[in-house]
Amino acid sequence: MQVMSVNGIAADCTDGTRAETVDLSLVGDVPVGTWLLTHLGCARDVISEPEARQILAALEGLRALMAGGDLGTAFDDLERRAPTLPPHLQAALDAGHSTG
Repeated sequence: MQVMSVNGIAADCTDGTRAETVDLSLVGDVPVGTWLLTHLGCARDVISEPEARQILAALEGLRALMAGGDLGTAFDDLERRAPTLPPHLQAALDAGHSTG
């Protein structure tokens, strides 16, 4: 969500379709215009605008899918890259381990 105004440890935010008051306790002071990753009314992290746009596109794609439509281009960023393993699993695979 994007910060529209700040009042102490709370901010009025929007995702473009809905407005919400968000608790800023976990992220501290932020200026108007900042993008936040939120969960249950709390700002969890400060994120970049491109990251926010990707998240909003993914959520819109999921809403469309749940309404009987298709994902469209919501996950193009994932479809364009090859799958990768987390570093610890890649290291195990590189060492020749094939099971946990």
